[in-house]
Amino acid sequence: MPELPEVEALKDFLTEHLVGHDIIRVLPVAISVLKTYDPPLTALEGRTVTSVARHGKFLDIGTGTAGDGDTGGPHLVTHLARAGWLHWKDRLPDGPPKPGKGPLALRVALETGAGFDLTEAGTTKKLAVYVAQDPHDVPGIARLGPDPLADGFDEAAFAKLLGGERRRIKGALRDQSLIAGVGNAYSDEILHVARMSPFKLAASLTPEDVQVLYEALRGTLTAAVERSRGVAAGRLKSEKKSGLRVHGRTGEACPVCGDTIREVSFSDSSLQYCPTCQTGGKPLADRRMSRLLK
Repeated sequence: MPELPEVEALKDFLTEHLVGHDIIRVLPVAISVLKTYDPPLTALEGRTVTSVARHGKFLDIGTGTAGDGDTGGPHLVTHLARAGWLHWKDRLPDGPPKPGKGPLALRVALETGAGFDLTEAGTTKKLAVYVAQDPHDVPGIARLGPDPLADGFDEAAFAKLLGGERRRIKGALRDQSLIAGVGNAYSDEILHVARMSPFKLAASLTPEDVQVLYEALRGTLTAAVERSRGVAAGRLKSEKKSGLRVHGRTGEACPVCGDTIREVSFSDSSLQYCPTCQTGGKPLADRRMSRLLK
């Protein structure tokens, strides 16, 4: 799933390629991705792109009236979910896309002939597209917690967020209403850098733990954003994977200590960690694997 660093990089890429250009067509291919109907998609056509922003894992394309400096047009907001992606094309294919069972969900065409496609792989469809007069009208954006890379998000603010938490720290980091933009992959990476078990209870964190975790959070996300900066949209997925130390690397050697990276599986996801770096050398219980071995 694209997380804060990849969506931030997409924001920068689209700012360079979209702002100042006119949207001439917005072509829905998979109607299921549309989560709003008023304003309609056609309200974006004829508008000039005035801004591109990020809210957590949401991309927000702002529009205005061509030629008069108006920035009060509708916003095209999208959440790429687990298997969605944005594909930029310097020249879109001629003719409208054909509905079918392929991954294409939505196409946006500019006056230059360039544009982008939103696609979603697999059979579980969670890609979401909204047209809103105010991006904060989108329920997922309205519920977001603070952005961990915002200037005002200091260690004291982080400690306050965790103060009332009773969950495992892995789940707390992934909660978008607590902290915006961190998902499964980067929560694994942050906890590895902090040398902290993903099963550690947030309520048990000492002030020293909070300091270490805050520094790991900011440092990991900042480094990932810098790695992704300037990377073309089509290469961001591979760039993300190449920069991960533990997530998605079950069975490989930990780059810090050399121990074997292990995994805990759940019904719809998994986490990866290093026993030596994070759990005192003890493997965490994997209940799904335990059931399979019975």
